[in-house]
Amino acid sequence: MSDMAASMNPAGIVGRSAERPSRRPRRPGGLPRRLSKLGFTTWLVAGLTIIILLVAVAGPALVPFDPDAQTLLARLRPPLGFERAMAVHPLGTDELGRDMLSRTVYGLRLTLLIALVGSAISLTVGVAMGLIAGYLRGVIPALIMAIVDIQIAFPFTVITLLVIAIFGNSLPVLIGVIGLSGWEVYARVIRAQVLSVSRQPFVEAARAAGASHGRIILRHILPNVLSSIIVVWTMTFSSLILLESSLSFLGLGVEPPHPDWGLMLSTLRQSIYVNPIVCALPGVMIFVTSLAFNMVSDGLRQAMDVRL
Repeated sequence: MSDMAASMNPAGIVGRSAERPSRRPRRPGGLPRRLSKLGFTTWLVAGLTIIILLVAVAGPALVPFDPDAQTLLARLRPPLGFERAMAVHPLGTDELGRDMLSRTVYGLRLTLLIALVGSAISLTVGVAMGLIAGYLRGVIPALIMAIVDIQIAFPFTVITLLVIAIFGNSLPVLIGVIGLSGWEVYARVIRAQVLSVSRQPFVEAARAAGASHGRIILRHILPNVLSSIIVVWTMTFSSLILLESSLSFLGLGVEPPHPDWGLMLSTLRQSIYVNPIVCALPGVMIFVTSLAFNMVSDGLRQAMDVRL
């Protein structure tokens, strides 16, 4: 029987079931695959950022006291675990006896609100200017980039002093100043991306098919630069938090008695030798929040950059 089978298959042809290669498990592609390459640290920081946002949203339900309520008999109390600590004030009190936990949570809400609205303004202005400067040719793009160069070269503190001297020190003015402080970063990055995308064949094909400039920008160019916009937004968000805290520390931002981390640092620095732990708490919160958003920005850049 074996000789008969060999004579029927002289070339030694293997059966169809044997010649079929084994299938490998399919690996996830696209963005999920790139997200899977991110380490545990990035996901941990992303979770920390979500917790920060949830605390900011649910702040009034978490704090035990009014952030402006004063108790002079309990002023400059340290956090729990130190001598003279009070159980009702787990993070201690400031120089006027106000609860530091309540003021820290409300300061987080105010800081994120200012940074969020300011970043929305700078994102809108910067992306619009970057799309125009990268897509069009002629005098208008050159004028936009000249304004960007002036914005980068001119000290922003001088601009802030000028604006506050003209319009006064108020929360809308502060948000407007912060919003106009980072639009040049968006404009430069988006312009470079648009210059590259606008030379692609699909854009040339859409232009040859008679598509309008607005349709080409919104349907073909903007979706291809969206990942860069997201990365720049998360990167500049932490910078705006530092900028807002710096302005409040210098007396150019939020006015008392509003709870703000920069303002809290400015008022507590006089008591740093009496209770240094309570004085350092707003600075630690600024550091942790800025670091969290910076690391999330780095993780998003790694996930969305196809070259990595």
